[in-house]
Amino acid sequence: MDHVAPHALMDAVEAAAAKKAGLDVRALLFKGFLSGALLAYATAFAFKASEGLPGGMAALVAGAVFPVGFAMIVLLGLELATGNFAVLPVGLVRARVSWPQMLRNWGWVYLGNFVGCLFVGCLLALALTGAFVHEPGALGAKLVAVAESKTLAYEQAGAHGWLTAFVKGILCNWMVALGTVLGLSSTSSAGKIASVWLPVSTFFALALEHSVVNMFVVPAAIVLGADITVGQWLAWNQVPVTLGNVVGGALLTGLLLHYAHASRTTTEAAGPPRGAAGAVALRTLP
Repeated sequence: MDHVAPHALMDAVEAAAAKKAGLDVRALLFKGFLSGALLAYATAFAFKASEGLPGGMAALVAGAVFPVGFAMIVLLGLELATGNFAVLPVGLVRARVSWPQMLRNWGWVYLGNFVGCLFVGCLLALALTGAFVHEPGALGAKLVAVAESKTLAYEQAGAHGWLTAFVKGILCNWMVALGTVLGLSSTSSAGKIASVWLPVSTFFALALEHSVVNMFVVPAAIVLGADITVGQWLAWNQVPVTLGNVVGGALLTGLLLHYAHASRTTTEAAGPPRGAAGAVALRTLP
């Protein structure tokens, strides 16, 4: 009953793009900060929940748990750069958003996401080590191991590693940005949560590369003593992954969905059917 049909969904994405483009810098930073913090919490939760499980089961549990952070972001109407990589381009091609507005939103939200991730990462490092007086335990070791696989492993592979990180960024944000769009496909909280859970759990279970998640994992691991430099993180993970996230979100999610639903059917163009029967028919359209 609360499902939003695809054409109306894309109209909602267009309206969301215009709204996001009009937010002031303070709102972008605060909302971005909160989104980064919530994703950091969700990532740590997923690592903790899957601790000690065999490969396939660990991926299943982590994928099932991680979307709690994304669901909170959607319900609170916050700003996540990777989702905005899909939403703002729809407003751009529909002449509701300008290039400067889109880049302004992306830049400030990305910065806010980073500060939120770094803040939670530093606090968690303090908590796991008892203010740096003992070892961080299994969760800390997991953060270090994952961070090294996301940086040093790519560096060792050279250009092939950089390309792998870029492609994993594309694949990741095709799903993550789809979660942002599907968050508008329902008018109820339960519907929104169920909708975003599907693609977001897919990305995390497949261990793809998300630039905002990595803003938490790698800096937290560095604080915990991982043998990774800031330069290695930026060159072999953050830069290629962010570029991949832009491609996956803008081209394969936002713009692809826009053009897929650019033409309305004769029934849709004529407007909603009259009467109760017509209303029911309209709600059942795919």
